[in-house]
Amino acid sequence: MEQETRICQSCKTQFTIAPEDFAFYERIKVPAPTWCPGCRFQRRMTFRSGRRLYKRHVEFSDKEAFSPFPPDSPGKVVDEAYWWSDKWDPMEYGQEYDFSRPFFEQLRVLQLAVPVPHRRVINGVNSDYCENAVDIKNCYLCFNAGFTENALYSESINGCKECVDTLKVESCELSYELFNCQRCFRAIFSSHCSDCIDVAFSINLSGCQNCFGCVNLRNKRFHIFNKPYSREEYLRIVGQYDLGSARIVDGLREQTVALAVGLPVRFFHGLHTVNVSGDYLERCKDVRKSFYCSDLECCAYCQLILFAKSADCLDISVAGGELCYELQEAGGYETKFSWICIPGHTLKLAGFLSLQYCMYCFGGSTSHLFGCIGLRDKQNCILNKQYSKEEYEILVPKIIEHMNAMPYVDKKGREYRYGEFFPPEFSPLPYNETWAQDYFPLQKKKAEEQSFWWREENESARQSTRPAATLPDNIKDVEDVILKEVISCANSSAGCTAIFRIIPQELKFYREMRLPLPRLCPNCRHYQRLVQRNPLNLWHRACTCAGGQDDKNIYQNTSTHFHGAKHCPNEFETSYAPERPEIVYCEACYNTEVA
Repeated sequence: MEQETRICQSCKTQFTIAPEDFAFYERIKVPAPTWCPGCRFQRRMTFRSGRRLYKRHVEFSDKEAFSPFPPDSPGKVVDEAYWWSDKWDPMEYGQEYDFSRPFFEQLRVLQLAVPVPHRRVINGVNSDYCENAVDIKNCYLCFNAGFTENALYSESINGCKECVDTLKVESCELSYELFNCQRCFRAIFSSHCSDCIDVAFSINLSGCQNCFGCVNLRNKRFHIFNKPYSREEYLRIVGQYDLGSARIVDGLREQTVALAVGLPVRFFHGLHTVNVSGDYLERCKDVRKSFYCSDLECCAYCQLILFAKSADCLDISVAGGELCYELQEAGGYETKFSWICIPGHTLKLAGFLSLQYCMYCFGGSTSHLFGCIGLRDKQNCILNKQYSKEEYEILVPKIIEHMNAMPYVDKKGREYRYGEFFPPEFSPLPYNETWAQDYFPLQKKKAEEQSFWWREENESARQSTRPAATLPDNIKDVEDVILKEVISCANSSAGCTAIFRIIPQELKFYREMRLPLPRLCPNCRHYQRLVQRNPLNLWHRACTCAGGQDDKNIYQNTSTHFHGAKHCPNEFETSYAPERPEIVYCEACYNTEVA
């Protein structure tokens, strides 16, 4: 089948469906999408909780718990331990399929009736203030975290220890304020670094040790702002910087950014990839238009796949498996249109088989479920009602036919036949508190026009006892009384009304690392890191390496470039928009000068 152009049902813009996409849809027996890839991703992210936790009542208990679901969120929320226990049976909520009503109306009734756990933390130890995590210990305000200990204020963190204020980091230790770093030890205020030890205020280093304020270095030691020094000179000069001072730290960060402006960037962020398009990819092969993913093969339109290997999948986010489609935090084999469906307490995904339109289903022997919620180790169920294998196989095709004949229509007039993910109004989370707002920021009016739930933040009943501007400049001057203070964010002049506290574990980290106290609230610090991230979009561009004609390119050596003194002829897709100031190089030119 040839490439086809369609109009997105949601945003009304054109999008194309590639021949290989049609082959995939035919293979897994689903229709081609009616929403463009961006709208499909945005819709899935409305079901992904952000960094906001509420103290709220839970069903069947007198106690309260911290949960991403606001107190006024629809549906029933129970304590996580109770949900996993045998004290209730989700099969009791089973209902007969009604062919006189749209499928999604029936599923919504079931969704509001079946309780869900107050949070999603599997094997968490002393980590009550975390969400969407597995195997974490002594963590605080960490989200989308796995196999991590003693981490604070971090998101998308995997296999790390003693890390604070990080975003998208893997196998790092004793590190602070990192973005997109892997296998780093004692790294601070750095981004896009891998396999580094004792680096600070640096961008795009690999295999480096003892580097300070450096950009685009490979396998270097004892460099300061890209200049080499002897070990003795390096230690003497770096030792003159008092990194316990917030004023000095701010100046050093600005100095590194200024250095980076005049140096080339690679058109793509990634390691160990073959035949890929997208950005922030690692160990991927034959992958198209995917972002923030590891260990993918033959996949497209995927995002944030960091914890499980996946193959032959389209449109999955925070998920993993094989022959999967339209998932958000789900996985298995031939799992489709599902949210939070993972085999048991592990990330071994092979046990899940043929789930469709399911939520909160788990268990190593779970298979062949359609429109089910909260089931564990069940087979051949529809709307939480048990059927024989023969009955299930006869009824499911009839339901799919009914979904196409009697589609669900949302408030915006969008139709949901078989093949669509859950409507946005099914999300129990406010749009402005989900990952959708991070990747597709909207104002309240625009969000509500698209049928997203928007929730206004209530002013905190607690009052600030100290403005951030009055904090000691240097960590050596900070006394233990700071643990009792309620600090107002330094971004108050820009409209942030948040307050925050310094916790004992955090203060201990700053003192041992000799780092200043933060001036911004955790949310504003997170958004500062997000600014370093390229958008999840691609533009067609030409390499900017201009032979000997580009005065800004201080690194250029035309004798070693394959194109000599002429402008590089290579073109590519990149997440660097054309109007951005960076000098964007193709792989060949970048490797000639940097790698």
